[in-house]
Amino acid sequence: MAQQKFCEDCNQKHDCREVYQKLGNTKGPSVVLKAVVAFLLPILVFIGCLAAFEAILAKVRSLINTKELRTVLSFLLALSVTFVLILIIKAINKQLSKNK
Repeated sequence: MAQQKFCEDCNQKHDCREVYQKLGNTKGPSVVLKAVVAFLLPILVFIGCLAAFEAILAKVRSLINTKELRTVLSFLLALSVTFVLILIIKAINKQLSKNK
């Protein structure tokens, strides 16, 4: 509401409207897949690995006695897997950008 009042008092509101209309009509490739791969996939991999490592380490009670140590170890393992995934994604993106 306040933005509309601000634009009504502006002497360049017609130029502004024209610029935004041109930007809105711009056609380009979809970035949905890139956004999912860049943001959502690492989070899902981290959560999945954290749950999987926690379950695996819970079954190996003879090596890891305390729950805190098991949680920290699961976290570090999941973090390392996620970091490797991010490096792989960066390498793939770099290779794809060279091919274009």
